[in-house]
Amino acid sequence: MDYTYLLLLALILLSTKVLGLASEKIHMPQVVGALLAGIILGPSCFGVLHETDFMVKTAEIGVIMLMFTAGIDTDMAELKRTGPKAFVIAVLGVFVPLLLCGGLYFVFFCDGVFTMQNVLQSAFVGSVFSATSVSITVETMNEMGYLKTSTGTVLLSAALIDDILGIVVLSVLTGLSSGGANPLMVLVRIGLFFLFTLIVGFVMYRVFGFIAEDHWHSRRVAIWALAFCLLMAYCAEAVFGVADITGAYFAGLILCNVTKCRKFVAKKFTVAAYMLFTPVFFASVGMKTDLTSMNSEILFFAILLVIAAVLSKIIGCGLGGLVCHMSRHQSLVVGIGMVARSEVALMVAQKGIAAGMIDPVILPAIILSVIVSALLTPVLLKLAISKGPALA
Repeated sequence: MDYTYLLLLALILLSTKVLGLASEKIHMPQVVGALLAGIILGPSCFGVLHETDFMVKTAEIGVIMLMFTAGIDTDMAELKRTGPKAFVIAVLGVFVPLLLCGGLYFVFFCDGVFTMQNVLQSAFVGSVFSATSVSITVETMNEMGYLKTSTGTVLLSAALIDDILGIVVLSVLTGLSSGGANPLMVLVRIGLFFLFTLIVGFVMYRVFGFIAEDHWHSRRVAIWALAFCLLMAYCAEAVFGVADITGAYFAGLILCNVTKCRKFVAKKFTVAAYMLFTPVFFASVGMKTDLTSMNSEILFFAILLVIAAVLSKIIGCGLGGLVCHMSRHQSLVVGIGMVARSEVALMVAQKGIAAGMIDPVILPAIILSVIVSALLTPVLLKLAISKGPALA
């Protein structure tokens, strides 16, 4: 038996943590450092890391646990309070990047030829940039004292809805990307999945609610939650042809309402995920980023993709704010606050590569866009807030 995987795992954990902390020191997300670790150890530099079955499966568990955590951290009370306004902003925040970033890929790599394959590939690239990461925005607005304003509340709620819509879009695209899939049957399967989720959600909410009455702090609750998460991920992929991360996300959403065990389970998941699985996931994404394959065309595409990724959220979410009768300044702040992308974008890119819908050659362009959007968001946000009237 070859034990090299133990050495590689140790290298991944050490390098992602060291570079992650270094990224944090210069006010960048730790994700950036973890990606760089994968790039440095991968084919682009030292060539130490290579894709193995162990790496693939460990990374997949990392994605599933990340999405479950995102679901369980969802504040449903916040969503109900801001409701329609956040929904309109989120819809436009998903649609415009889908159109603009996907359209850019279509122009560059599909020669303007409308085939089902070309449209699906373009839509997959667009869907990568539909999701939002507001952790940087939260930190910036909290620092400036505007997080608890009505603008801050709408922004946070829109980001949550944005992620849910992005997951739904991914589910549809994953179903359609299956060879010879009938679009009508894909929509039927997705509809059945959501019906299944509603039924399971009702039952499991009651079950976990009953357990949480007296045993919410028991380690068994976290184990049962993990089993539920994995079962939902399996059913989504194997039974309904929907992405496994969709099942994991909705498993988290179901349990986010069980208030007594919610924080306890989220804490246990966060420790388990960040101790092992998510570092492997981020390193594996970095490892797939082969910078040696970059040429002038890919570099030019990367620059345009960065611009499209930033502008699409500002335009889409900003327009949504104006439609909902927010002021121009508030709409601009909301649009800029939704620019940052992070984990979810990388997960969707990973799914697109696995489905054969995203060419790994353009992965460096996607990662560059994720990193630049994360860097630009706090700078633009502080500038926009300081130059305008006080936020309500």
